[in-house]
Amino acid sequence: MKHIIILGDGMADHPVERLGGKTLLQYANKPYMDMLAKKGKTGRLVTVPDGFHPGSEVANSSIMGYDQNEVYEGRGPLEAASIGYELEPTDLALRCNIINVQDGKIITHNGGNLETEDADVLIKYLNDTLGKKYPDVKFVTGIQYRHLLVVKHGNKHIDCAPPHDHPNEEWNKLMVKPILPEIGGDEGHISRRDTADLLNQLILESRGTPGEPSFQCGAQGAWRTNGQSYLALGRRLPSAHAHPLPDVSTDQEGFCDFCRRPIRGIGHYAGLRNIIVEGATGLANTNYEGKAAAAIQALKDGDDFVYVHVEASDEAGHDGDLELKLKTIENLDQRLIKPIFDEVSTWDEPVCIAVLPDHPTPVEIRTHVKEPVPFIIYYPGIEPDSVEKYDEVSCVSGGYGMLQLQEFMNAFMAIN
Repeated sequence: MKHIIILGDGMADHPVERLGGKTLLQYANKPYMDMLAKKGKTGRLVTVPDGFHPGSEVANSSIMGYDQNEVYEGRGPLEAASIGYELEPTDLALRCNIINVQDGKIITHNGGNLETEDADVLIKYLNDTLGKKYPDVKFVTGIQYRHLLVVKHGNKHIDCAPPHDHPNEEWNKLMVKPILPEIGGDEGHISRRDTADLLNQLILESRGTPGEPSFQCGAQGAWRTNGQSYLALGRRLPSAHAHPLPDVSTDQEGFCDFCRRPIRGIGHYAGLRNIIVEGATGLANTNYEGKAAAAIQALKDGDDFVYVHVEASDEAGHDGDLELKLKTIENLDQRLIKPIFDEVSTWDEPVCIAVLPDHPTPVEIRTHVKEPVPFIIYYPGIEPDSVEKYDEVSCVSGGYGMLQLQEFMNAFMAIN
């Protein structure tokens, strides 16, 4: 049996008064998710272990079966792996965001949906200026507003504020802090305080260096690098960690992620094959049909495991855009799940399908929250439970009950 996971990043939500007290999954028109829930078996899943921030890199790698206490080194190394940047053992890799600041407050965490070609101008400028001023610092272009900062011999024991967790807050109150006390174990790295001081200096100096280029970007307005924010950090995540997919050899696996770089990084370290689809943006305008076609083709080509990650709902949640997030859920249902299900349901070899988010990103909070998420598992011949709708409330009664972390992947891959 083949296996495919379809993940709508941040798709889960809270009850919204404007929707009559329903969640977005309860309110949205999503006939295929509801059909799979009725025909399949549902439950809820804890994706973030105690002591960890509810970031997508934590939640997705937990869903993939990784124990965060054994492998987690932050989002930075995953960003590096996703763009093929090889880290040295003593490098500190940090996620570097370009954000939009107005009147001293973070207006958007994504630079107003900055396009990669515009962001590339900013990152290259930072590397040509600050990178030359501080020889141990390197800025590397990623995608859209998400980029990479590498600090040679930097210390990972620092506290950074993810910008999507702090909308409308004053950026200068979110500076990098050392995690104290320094009790040793940092050999080969500069001190925690010196690392934090260096990063804060980069933030300050990126705001308005004399001679900086114009950062006007078409009709979307102006944004600067004032508020480069570091979403995650850490040293290299060792590729020696075995991937958690039982009974699936590396040359038979597929790993479909089409925009989100930390997810590609997880796939890289798991030894999976990354598939890139033209027109995949990570936003509501992403190429759903292209993702569906790529996933189907991967299964046809012999891949036994496919992981399809769609970022759109998470971005809409961070923007606080209720209508857009509803649209992204409905698009996932009709433009991605529908063509995949309609195709694989005609095959002789059965395909096991799972649908779930990695974490909630409630539109009225605009940030990730650490709460269980609803999931569906369906395959031909499964004994369904009593749940008939897919949403946060209905799945409480699901046959799988409440699963914890790696239990989901263990249960999913045990189906054969």
